[in-house]
Amino acid sequence: MTANNTDWTALQQAEDMAYFRADLCLYSPESYTLEEKRDICNEMMGTSKAMLDAMRADFEQLPADARSELLDMLCQSGVESPEWWWDVLVGEGDPLYRELETI
Repeated sequence: MTANNTDWTALQQAEDMAYFRADLCLYSPESYTLEEKRDICNEMMGTSKAMLDAMRADFEQLPADARSELLDMLCQSGVESPEWWWDVLVGEGDPLYRELETI
């Protein structure tokens, strides 16, 4: 657990399960009602946003110099774009979640 008591395992498992359900739905879409498909989409969005929100909360608890170093490293990592990291950790969050509301 981190200083803010984030249960990363639970967050990751919830996100994994949401995406697993989506994979099942894609494999057999006729087996799901429209409402079930909507719920699956909302669960995917909600669990992914929860992960990003927890990342931001952990990031905000770091000392300023550590935040700066970590952000520089993440921006240079090649994983996502520097703009994405800035938005998620410092800005207003992932633009996807600002534009999309639950269905």
